[in-house]
Amino acid sequence: MGGVHVEDRMELRFHEGAQSAGTHENLSAIRQDGPYLWIAGDETATIERLTSRDGVYDDQRTFDLADFVDLPAGRDAEADIEGLARTDGWLWAVGSHSLKRRRLKPGHSADKARRRLATVLREENRFVLVRLPLRDGVPVRADGRRRAAVLSGDDNLADMLSGDPHLAPFLKLPGKDNGLDIEGIAARPDEHGDRLYVGLRGPVLRGWAVLLEIRPATHPRDPSRLRLAEPYRTHFLDLDGLGVRDLCPYGDDLLILTGPSMDLDGPVRVVRWRNGSTGGVVAATDLETVTELPYGRGEDHPEGLAVLDDGRLIVVYDSPSPERRTAAGVYADLIRLD
Repeated sequence: MGGVHVEDRMELRFHEGAQSAGTHENLSAIRQDGPYLWIAGDETATIERLTSRDGVYDDQRTFDLADFVDLPAGRDAEADIEGLARTDGWLWAVGSHSLKRRRLKPGHSADKARRRLATVLREENRFVLVRLPLRDGVPVRADGRRRAAVLSGDDNLADMLSGDPHLAPFLKLPGKDNGLDIEGIAARPDEHGDRLYVGLRGPVLRGWAVLLEIRPATHPRDPSRLRLAEPYRTHFLDLDGLGVRDLCPYGDDLLILTGPSMDLDGPVRVVRWRNGSTGGVVAATDLETVTELPYGRGEDHPEGLAVLDDGRLIVVYDSPSPERRTAAGVYADLIRLD
């Protein structure tokens, strides 16, 4: 088993508006694209682009998803983006597709606390899968025949699982209660388009984590919409009781950021699934722990990972500790892969 071996840190700098909004404190997804770093947070309906410059990522640009696709709850409601994937000329973003239970806050009376714990909310912008064409490193609504498109509404991924023998019982549970909670996406292009692997933080089934394998395609009657070109597949992985926090391709393999499915801090590991396109039930002996990751108590939660062009792994954290914060943003960890 690998140990914690953070090699270095990279500063991610955000403009003043993003800092005021707390974007840098809620990082949940990351992907490299040449000189750019695509980042998403879980409390907006935007994606962010940083540019590599003088040893840091800087020059933040914000792109509203509602400028490219129709969001079911409009531009002002958060989409809880939990995963980003990139293939040649495309950027994918996926919401958590999770329900949420109201939080308790200090000072609530016992009666109010009980009412909040009994309240489960469904926010429709969370139930989206978005595909954006990229042109010169910028997302656009259309680029020739390539169109931005969304899977949402009556066609969302969660509702497609309503008849699934493993996952359907968990659709009415909030994500933090071991209900359905998408927290990672990876794309593999082939001659038929992009095949996506979608990682679930929950549910974890008797210690087995779940990945969905899907092939979205442009809807033949509406180029602004997506549909599944073939039935989804499920993969079950023995991650030692942990769920999926993020995914990223690594050659022919998949790297899986793993962590607790429920509202716990750790442990957190990066696991390698070799030749990730094979196998529907993947035993622990077919998985390799690449590294353990540091995490804090109530802070420093590893949420996103990507492989940089130099071969190192970059990891971003939700709820960064004071030591991880900088005057203009936060530090991401850099890890050398053996």
